[in-house]
Amino acid sequence: MQTANKKVINGWAMYDWANSVYNLVITTTFFPIYFLAVTKEKVSFLGMNFVNSALYNYTMAAAFLLVAIASPILSSIADTRGNKKNFLVFFTLLGSISCSALYFFDSSNLYWGVTFFMLATMGYCGGLVFYNSYLPEIAAPEDQDNVSAKGFAMGYIGSVILQLIGFALVIIKPFGMTDAKPVQLTFLLVGIWWLGFAQITFRALPATRSAAKHTGSALTEGFTELKKVYAQVKLMPVLKCFLRGFFFYSMGVQTVMLAATIFGSKVLHLPDTNLIATVVIIQVVAILGAWGMAKLSGVYGNLRVIIAVVIMWIFICIAGYKMQTAMHFYLLATAVGLVMGGIQSLSRSTYAKLMPETRDTASFFSYYDVTEKLSIVIGMFSFAYIDDLTNNLRYSVLALVVFFVIGLVWVITALLKQKQLEAETLTSVKA
Repeated sequence: MQTANKKVINGWAMYDWANSVYNLVITTTFFPIYFLAVTKEKVSFLGMNFVNSALYNYTMAAAFLLVAIASPILSSIADTRGNKKNFLVFFTLLGSISCSALYFFDSSNLYWGVTFFMLATMGYCGGLVFYNSYLPEIAAPEDQDNVSAKGFAMGYIGSVILQLIGFALVIIKPFGMTDAKPVQLTFLLVGIWWLGFAQITFRALPATRSAAKHTGSALTEGFTELKKVYAQVKLMPVLKCFLRGFFFYSMGVQTVMLAATIFGSKVLHLPDTNLIATVVIIQVVAILGAWGMAKLSGVYGNLRVIIAVVIMWIFICIAGYKMQTAMHFYLLATAVGLVMGGIQSLSRSTYAKLMPETRDTASFFSYYDVTEKLSIVIGMFSFAYIDDLTNNLRYSVLALVVFFVIGLVWVITALLKQKQLEAETLTSVKA
């Protein structure tokens, strides 16, 4: 296989530029700060009482769960009918329009905010499985680390630009805006940015063909494809162990990323402007992390670098539990940025390398996506439940160490399996 031309690669990476603004500008920065500001410490929702930060995390966990349930069916349909790009367009529209609708969310309409936040998150997560599944189709195995890193780097650069725009709106408050209006306008700008730049991706990505003739119903074929992927993964010991490790360490990685701003606001009582500036720093550092990890993987191998990064995450969580000052938060945020981009980019390319050569790429990346989404559901739910139970986010952060340790054990097992298979192959060649 040959890597696609520069136009296709740049067009693919541009989707990271387009949609990452939601994950990093909305869910990591502006929306959690805004949500805590316009809601009371204790809120009533669906007849139950919640700590506001816990309701935020529960909402996000619910969105990830719905996508995890739906994406295997949708992606296998995309493989059997060759309409992968159509699903990417659909989820982009769902996410960008729902994000723009958050412009109208304020203290008087909690249900509006929760509903469209959930729909926007579903649009973001749902599109990723189809976007990621293009990676093994457009990049040769030897180029996948760098292409994956390019996507994440583009995402972080785009996010920094729009975050600075939002930050400027909050500070300057042009045209006599009230305190809330600049943040609400940022929600609208993110939706427009997402939908607008995604058009470049839609034009650049090649049309996909169906992997096989379809004779049954879409739903039946969807479950058949998912079962086929599961059967193949079970026979591949390195891939199976890596996915188990990925499942557990993703619980920690994604939860830290999604809840860091809430922690800084509720526990350390940092000003909103400081939190926004900190996230900008995290994203700039994450660009270096994504490229640096890609280079290191070429020297030491993907699994070894992932092991080292997971160990760093364990120390970050322990330090997060003990942090007391704003300076501690800023230093730790820099460390998070360094390992955040690296582990996401490297996990995606490692899976692409370990998966078998197949045209069922959407189905295989759906399996990867479901693994990640279910891990986020468990991680966010655990984080929210401990927060709701103890009203102390420090304990929620400390609990993430358990997930990282279990993930570390499985990735080490994957590396040992890989070495064993390489030794057996070498022996058979010599014989």
